[in-house]
Amino acid sequence: MKEGAQVTQTDEGARYDVFHTDCPARDVVDHVTSRWGIWVLISLRSNDLRFFELRDSIRGISEKMLAQTLRALVQDGLVRREVEPTTPPQVTYGLTEFGQDLGEPLTDLFDRITQRLAPGGTSATRR
Repeated sequence: MKEGAQVTQTDEGARYDVFHTDCPARDVVDHVTSRWGIWVLISLRSNDLRFFELRDSIRGISEKMLAQTLRALVQDGLVRREVEPTTPPQVTYGLTEFGQDLGEPLTDLFDRITQRLAPGGTSATRR
């Protein structure tokens, strides 16, 4: 691979080289798998939420971190931000089609983890 290449041709068409440091897909993966990104996507999987509803659904997240996380996920095209022109403005967040696509395997991962946890929160192995 030559230096600076981000996109490679495959039989299926152009694909990003996710191992390249300049690959834009790396930023999206970093935002989704950040400490709070996955929780925002999981919280929005069922319905749209306003900022404070979202903050209350994710215990432990500060308003600053929620705002930063939402800004990154909106910029990545995973979350949509809808502003109603009221006083004060009402802002609602929801998943885009891209966010829903990514949210499905994350929800599956979350469900698999919680199914494996024994009562009381310790991990258990099933056979």
